[in-house]
Amino acid sequence: MSKVRGVMMQFFHWNLPNDGNLWKELITKAKELYESGITALWLPPAYKGWQGMNDVGYGVYDLYDLGEFEQKGCVKTKYGSKQEFLDAVKASQEAGLQVYADVVFNHKMGADKQERVSVIHVNYENRNEVVGDWHERDLWTHYTFEGRGKKYSEMEWHWWHFDASKEHGIIYKMKDKQFETHVDSENVNYDFLMGCDLDMNNEEALKDLYHWGEWFYDMTKVDGFRIDAIKHIRSFFFNGWLDHLRKYTGKEMFAVGEYWSSDLNRLKKYIHDTEGKMAIFDVPLHYNFHEASIKGRDYDLRRIFDNTLVQFAPTLAVTLVDNHDTQPLQSLESLVEAWFKPLAYAFILLRTDGYPCVFYADYYGAQYKGSKNHNEYDILMHSHKWMIDLFLDARSKYTFGIRRDFFETRNCIGWTFEGEEGGKSMAVIISNAEEASLWMETGKENAVYKDITNHIDKKITTNEFGWAPFSCKSGSVSLWIEE
Repeated sequence: MSKVRGVMMQFFHWNLPNDGNLWKELITKAKELYESGITALWLPPAYKGWQGMNDVGYGVYDLYDLGEFEQKGCVKTKYGSKQEFLDAVKASQEAGLQVYADVVFNHKMGADKQERVSVIHVNYENRNEVVGDWHERDLWTHYTFEGRGKKYSEMEWHWWHFDASKEHGIIYKMKDKQFETHVDSENVNYDFLMGCDLDMNNEEALKDLYHWGEWFYDMTKVDGFRIDAIKHIRSFFFNGWLDHLRKYTGKEMFAVGEYWSSDLNRLKKYIHDTEGKMAIFDVPLHYNFHEASIKGRDYDLRRIFDNTLVQFAPTLAVTLVDNHDTQPLQSLESLVEAWFKPLAYAFILLRTDGYPCVFYADYYGAQYKGSKNHNEYDILMHSHKWMIDLFLDARSKYTFGIRRDFFETRNCIGWTFEGEEGGKSMAVIISNAEEASLWMETGKENAVYKDITNHIDKKITTNEFGWAPFSCKSGSVSLWIEE
């Protein structure tokens, strides 16, 4: 028995080589990923960043340059050329994968010219509080896109298309501009994040963002979007933008937003404001995993889903273990420790709540050098591909029928799926302390089970009532499949 159980992969990490080869790599791996159980790919920003091939893509310069024009010292982006990107999208879709493009609408960076602007200094910790008086200042706010010219869009961006800009560590608000409402309340008003902050009340700016959505879909035929930094953008904007794109394409156009907050109430409010029109990454669950990996046996596994989005709104939760922002040397570094990674992936892949996302660096591993706080580091992230592949296969075959949860003890929990339509049953057991055993019901009488993780050699047989003492090793997960 095999049914589609959606799993996306974030097909990049922050410290990939700046060699322009990711799109070519994807072409070679798309079929293999689909066959492993991945059903969709979240690709990194495909357009030109202000640091050229050194830009991961979030320092967006020109949304219309997908690696086609000589701008910012290069033609290709960090990941490749426009044609290579289009070929990678096509190859992925032909392999059976959906493709989600990364959208950065919050800001622009790397302006081409300065403009004289009337501004006022804003308190960094209270964006509604101004410091000093209005004054004239030359700011980098004019985007001419000289390498692209007027191709695809005739619009040049000027200071009036933004509400604020940060230069030399100071946030300057433009004359007659106000920060957006319905944004995150950190720093009182967290509209501004970086670069030149787009003014979502400016009609020319909005028109171009809508036009870009149509142009990008026509060019790429992607299946959906991962939307960056949504807590800094007026939430109502995406209601209209997504409605427009879905009507324009005649497709569902999946969307997931990055609202980076561990506060479930803030995520709930965003879901309310956007009327559930996009999924949200389950950041609270990531932090639960991180905390559990740090505390070890001192963490109560029964609480792993407490105050998470997948617990509150499972159909709108995209669950993740780590991502490009949480990996070592990033400002949001909160890496889930390696020993806990298989346990965390069991929680998101071997249950049916939420839409799980596998991280490239967890799947393939990652090795890179970098600095933080004036110190140099050699980073090694181990590959968990073997175990993730095992879980992906089990997800597609055994996560069906009645699920029974056994979350009664602090350091050892588990669950079972009974199977349906002649399918086999499955038992999952997790311990964050010593080797453990847990009596669980599978719904199958006198059935024999084997641990396919190979942690436990002996087989287990349920009694006449369908119960058995399933076991696992210290600090690990075992996956028992009915023979």
